Amino acid sequence: MEGTAVVIGAGMGGLAAARVLSRRYAAVTVVDRDTLPAGAEPRRGVPQGPHAHVLLVSGLRVLAGLFPDLEDELLAAGATRFDFGTGMCTYRYGRRWPAEPTGLELTSLSRPKLEAMIRARVGRETGVTIRDGVAATALTGSGDAVTGLVLDTGETLPADLVVDCSGQGSRSDRWLAALGLRAPRQVEVKIGVSYTSRVYRRRPGDLEGWRAALVLPDPPHENRSGLVLPIEDGRWLVSVGGWHVDPVPGVEAFTAYAKSLPDPIVAGVMERAEPLGDPLGFRYPSSRRRLFEELDPLPAGYVALGDAVCSFNPIYGQGMTVAAMEAVALGEALDRHGSASAAAAGDFYRAAAEVIAVPWRFSVGADFAYPQTAGPRPRGTRVTNWYARRFAVASQSAPELNRAFYRVQQLVGPPRELFSPAVVARALRPGVPRLGRSARGRTSDGPDRYPTEEAPWQ
Repeated sequence: MEGTAVVIGAGMGGLAAARVLSRRYAAVTVVDRDTLPAGAEPRRGVPQGPHAHVLLVSGLRVLAGLFPDLEDELLAAGATRFDFGTGMCTYRYGRRWPAEPTGLELTSLSRPKLEAMIRARVGRETGVTIRDGVAATALTGSGDAVTGLVLDTGETLPADLVVDCSGQGSRSDRWLAALGLRAPRQVEVKIGVSYTSRVYRRRPGDLEGWRAALVLPDPPHENRSGLVLPIEDGRWLVSVGGWHVDPVPGVEAFTAYAKSLPDPIVAGVMERAEPLGDPLGFRYPSSRRRLFEELDPLPAGYVALGDAVCSFNPIYGQGMTVAAMEAVALGEALDRHGSASAAAAGDFYRAAAEVIAVPWRFSVGADFAYPQTAGPRPRGTRVTNWYARRFAVASQSAPELNRAFYRVQQLVGPPRELFSPAVVARALRPGVPRLGRSARGRTSDGPDRYPTEEAPWQ
């Protein structure tokens, strides 16, 4: 190994990129403007850190490939693992989904804890240096090649490759313009997402026999959601929010909001559990995608990654997973080209666009179920949303459809699994249970089972 690389940002994307680069460069420096905490505390540069995060099944698999024995470490640190179908009470389209194994397990813990553990692993890599409390201000080089990074201390870090993982607020547009290059075209979809979160002490029986809970609205006439996740140190992380809503101010409003959800399970946890802090609000106005794959020419020695390329509606939990997948794609592009050439950058951006395509269409398409959502609408969104609803209805009495949905939603299986002739025929077959508003608010003493074909759940 030889050469140097610099990574801007010590979030999940930057840490995954640093791990990949540590196997390809003699020296890797990660810089972050925050003073990074020693433990699992939220930090200013990750404003959504105190709120619920989900690492998709595919994301955990990618990170486990980068960091051997990671999942065992997470479980030892207090993470909770459970099957989506039997562990998470999921309410959608006016019904609680019956319990049935999916074969896909979620490992749940807080974002600050996950980031702290990954940061510790990266910091132990040979040749990796993590510098906090310093901000990137400019790139050095020319329109042909980036040669380093300027810090707010006045110092310049020479580099064969600079990887921008600074998030949605990336200054890549300005930095590229200063080198005489045009900025990438940007797509923005205004979704008006807000949510409020609070931590509670976790005790057996708080969640009616489940390990987690997710309440989703029935768009477009409902727009409120709720989520309960187990996190480390015997705690619940409870979030309520939705599309085109404002953050909920104060304890009373937070409680009232939870009670307004179409299923009472989230409010029930809040009534039974002991709060450990005040509610915190977060606003996420829009999803954004920078189309770097369209740029020509590209400079050698520079790429953007993670939220600096595409930031998703956080309700769908796709951001950390996509960033990890992009980091792996970067390593593969470097291996194919042997250096951080302009051709390698173009190769990487094309691969990143393929990684982004499915989750972007999934999240943005679903966001357009609300007429208030504004921005470029993916082609075929209305038909896709219609089919998604029919698919969900059918999966009430067909657990194989539910398993197929989770495989695609968790980026484990390709979307074509939902569109094979046999699956489409099953999803559109007459006589499946009707889902509707009349069934909202159904409660249960614990997980239900799938209804039979002869006696569908009415």
